[in-house]
Amino acid sequence: MNGLFRALLGQLGGLLLTLFLSSVVIFSALLLTPGDPIAAIAGGAKPTPELIAQIRADYRLDDPIWLRYWHWLSGVLTGDLGRSFVYKTDVMNLVAPRFGITFQLVLLTVAVILVFGVGSGILAATRGRAVDRGVAVLTSLGMALPTFVVAILLIWVFAKSLGWFPVYGEGSAGLDRFWHLVLPAVSLAVMFNAYISRVTRSSLVAQLHSEHVETARVRGIPAGRVFRVHVFRNAAPQILAISGVTVAGLFAASAIAEQAFGLGGLGSLLTEAAARKDLPVVQVVSLLFVAIFVVLNAAADLLSAVIDPDTVTSGRTA
Repeated sequence: MNGLFRALLGQLGGLLLTLFLSSVVIFSALLLTPGDPIAAIAGGAKPTPELIAQIRADYRLDDPIWLRYWHWLSGVLTGDLGRSFVYKTDVMNLVAPRFGITFQLVLLTVAVILVFGVGSGILAATRGRAVDRGVAVLTSLGMALPTFVVAILLIWVFAKSLGWFPVYGEGSAGLDRFWHLVLPAVSLAVMFNAYISRVTRSSLVAQLHSEHVETARVRGIPAGRVFRVHVFRNAAPQILAISGVTVAGLFAASAIAEQAFGLGGLGSLLTEAAARKDLPVVQVVSLLFVAIFVVLNAAADLLSAVIDPDTVTSGRTA
């Protein structure tokens, strides 16, 4: 328990440090990008000297960079995410509804990965050489296909040719939203499915040939119990660690699927804001993606430590 508590404190400290350093890098890097933010704020019109002075005062553009960072960070910590240069509204009003769409897309994608990624890895490890080779071929193909190519194929087959699924938009709430997210989730899951399948298969194979599993078989323990207790449970921390990175990466990778299927999620918002130099939106969404990434990774590491306390003492969750 003491080891787990130390691991929790270590993860919390590392999380806070990562978020702080990420906020500094994101804020500083975006301020150094080419282009004048006044043009974006003015909406493309040629601003008068009076308007320029007013914009500089309203957005603190003449303040030292460290003071501007402090005002921005203080606002983020208190829920004031700033005001969009382009959309002329609070960034919170833009991010909140789009986060729900992206979260639902990622959640459905995770379900697909758990069923097909982990499931195919288990089959490859336990069902003989023929199944193993078949899964290897499919996973190689899945890792080779970019998400946007998969999206085009799915749209052509299941939306245009068969007409089973809608091709554009996120739909309304409930079942309609689910139906609109099926193809984007599948297109986003294909590459990650292949990766998780490979990791699951290799982790299980290593455990299947371990000494303690052979001992359990010799003792006459039923095969199902051997797999659950001695194989899958011992392989779970490694699978979980990789899955945490994968799920965290889905939030950033969702931009491709959102653009292909016209979903109004965080990924598409980040792409649009970056193209239009809407710095407040880009800063907040980028920091949010970093926060999601480090939190999910920390959660996966701690869950691995709960499943296998030896990971704490070995330093993998330190």
